[in-house]
Amino acid sequence: MIKLRSKKLFKRSSKLSNGGSGVAAGGCGRSGDIEWELRPGGMLVQKREEAKGDREGVITVRVSTGSHWHDISIGATSTFAELKMVVSMVTGLEPREQRLLFRGKEREDGDHLHMVGVRDKDKVLLLEDPAIREMKLKAMTRSQAMGSPCHTIIEV
Repeated sequence: MIKLRSKKLFKRSSKLSNGGSGVAAGGCGRSGDIEWELRPGGMLVQKREEAKGDREGVITVRVSTGSHWHDISIGATSTFAELKMVVSMVTGLEPREQRLLFRGKEREDGDHLHMVGVRDKDKVLLLEDPAIREMKLKAMTRSQAMGSPCHTIIEV
C-alpha cells in the first residue's frame, strides 16, 4: 500500500464572491490524506473502503469438488496458481492435475482472483484434468499387468 499526501490545488475562501454569506466554497467536506494502492497490472488507484469484517484483503473461497467442498482463506490479489497450491495441500491433487472453473469458465494460472471477479464467499469448482486421470489409470493397469506374471512364476 502506498500513501501519498494530496495537495490542495485551490485555496478555499470563507466568503463567496456574491456578497460573502460565509459558506465555504467546495462543500466536499473530505480533508486529509488519500490512500493509494498499486494493482498487479501496475495501475495506481485510490484505495477502496473495506468492510469492517475484512481482514486486510483476505477472502474465503469455497472450492467444490462435486460431493465435497472446502473453505479456503486466501489473499484477494492472489492468482489461480496460488489457489491451486493451497487446494493441493487440502485435497492431495497436484496443481497440474487441477482445473479450476469460476462462473463456468476455466481460469488460467496467471489470472488474479480479484481481476476475474472472485469475491468473499464465492464458489470455485475443482475438476481433475481428464487427460492426467487417464494417464494415471493407464499407469496403474500397466503396473498391475506387469506385477501379475511375476507372482505366478514365484508361486510355481
